[in-house]
Amino acid sequence: MRPVVVAVAITGSVPRKSDNPALPVTVAEQIESTHQAYEAGAALVHIHVRNDDETPSSDPERFAAVQEGIRPHCPGMIVQFSTGGRGRDPASRGLSLRHRPDMASLSTGSVNFPTIVYENPASLVTDLASQMREHGVRPEIEIFDLSHLHGAKRLLDEGLMDASPHVQFVMGVKNALPADERLLDLLLGELRQVLPDATWTAAGIGRHQAEVMDWALARGADAVRTGLEDNIRITKDRLAASNAELVGLAVERVLGHGRSVATPAEARAALGLVV
Repeated sequence: MRPVVVAVAITGSVPRKSDNPALPVTVAEQIESTHQAYEAGAALVHIHVRNDDETPSSDPERFAAVQEGIRPHCPGMIVQFSTGGRGRDPASRGLSLRHRPDMASLSTGSVNFPTIVYENPASLVTDLASQMREHGVRPEIEIFDLSHLHGAKRLLDEGLMDASPHVQFVMGVKNALPADERLLDLLLGELRQVLPDATWTAAGIGRHQAEVMDWALARGADAVRTGLEDNIRITKDRLAASNAELVGLAVERVLGHGRSVATPAEARAALGLVV
């Protein structure tokens, strides 16, 4: 079986330190938390940045500072910027791409979230994909709905990405895809029809994190995702002490399924990046 890429989403745009004091918000905190996660087995880091008041930011220089701090301490680690939209001006969501991270997230359609509509009109998706192609950034396609797979296929047909993107199914967001094992099979079946050469993973939000990870591993996923962006707890009654603690639990699950954990070089090879 192929080694499994362990991805860590360290901050996100929703949790606050009042929810879990371990959440890394400042640039220095994000660098240190990523280093700890790297030492625990993560080969890919998914980055959001925050303003000083913890609100979501699109400041490209904050993204650049986190990336520059990570690279010397985490050799070979895949750096992935978020172009997600919660609390961010659509026109600024691609500004950080000029700093050429290895990868960036790309949502290919709109969807209901708990309190907002996560808006990704086709023109914005095309613009972000075009910028990724211009700067040599590989997309991770974020799937919140079945139709988003066909939004990704449109980008392939228009020459805005190659035939083997990395695809992530996001399950357990209220008002979007439920965390349902049957739905993962449906999504995988459609992925194999629409983007047969894609690599894939699935992320479970909140209390669904562990079970979605198990479903993905049982189906031969190329990667798993964990981190304080998606889940701030170890149990209902205990907060996660760090991103590294969540990575450690993910590593245990990978090994428990008889898979090995990808090194940074193996992760780069698996996801079509320069080693």
